[in-house]
Amino acid sequence: MPIEIFASSRAALLGLALGVLIPSAGAAEPSWVNPVIKDFGAVVSLPDAGLQPSKDVDYKVVFNVTVGGGNDKVNPSLDRVARTVNVFASAGVPVSRLHFIAVVHGPATPAVLDNEHYREKFSVDNPNVKLISELQSAGVKVVVCGQALAHNKFPQEWVNKDVETTLSALSDVIILEQQGYALFPM
Repeated sequence: MPIEIFASSRAALLGLALGVLIPSAGAAEPSWVNPVIKDFGAVVSLPDAGLQPSKDVDYKVVFNVTVGGGNDKVNPSLDRVARTVNVFASAGVPVSRLHFIAVVHGPATPAVLDNEHYREKFSVDNPNVKLISELQSAGVKVVVCGQALAHNKFPQEWVNKDVETTLSALSDVIILEQQGYALFPM
């Protein structure tokens, strides 16, 4: 094969690859929506995508929330719980069909502190207070491991009023899985 043909074929393949991998300047931005959790967990509605959830099924999920984050940022795992609510809602599943429980422990534990004690501990307002309130309003139960509170030396009185303290994340996940909840580790 002459060098010129090889070079032009190679350039054409490179151009094709770049055209596929790099969106053109005219590509439309996706339309982000927040159908239930208004200020968190934005999603793109995709009504024609495959594997859509049924609108007639109850979904029971326990989210094992362990990831921490920056003290001045919303916990990324709690935001992902909000996104899950919004994904199902954008697909037309009634919120009454979503039985979601977020079990918070490990490095994620500080996210559930009330604003007063969070500010005392980290010198900033708790960015998770509003998110937890919106999750709770949407029917998502947020619980915190009592063992994690003790480990972090956070008194139970410091916990956000929208969060329930439980015996242990270890027992929570086991009990909820036995009750038919699907485990979603985070």
